[in-house]
Amino acid sequence: MKRVDSIRSEVQRLTRAAPFRRFLLNLENGDRVVIEHPENIAFDPTGKSEEFYVISGRMRLFSTFSSVTGVVLADRGGAAA
Repeated sequence: MKRVDSIRSEVQRLTRAAPFRRFLLNLENGDRVVIEHPENIAFDPTGKSEEFYVISGRMRLFSTFSSVTGVVLADRGGAAA
């Protein structure tokens, strides 16, 4: 399994989890993107595209799963779990 597929699979698992727990996407440029709600991230679940889009508060991010270096759960303070 390619790394991109593994990242996408983990994001799918976390967005479908019940109850939902917020999580972070760590990007290769050092940025961290908090996913506060499953509806804050949109992507093609079939794997035909590496692109995803995040809308959270005032933040808008268009990126690709190949730029994600890790996916981690976040606690209420925003630290990695």
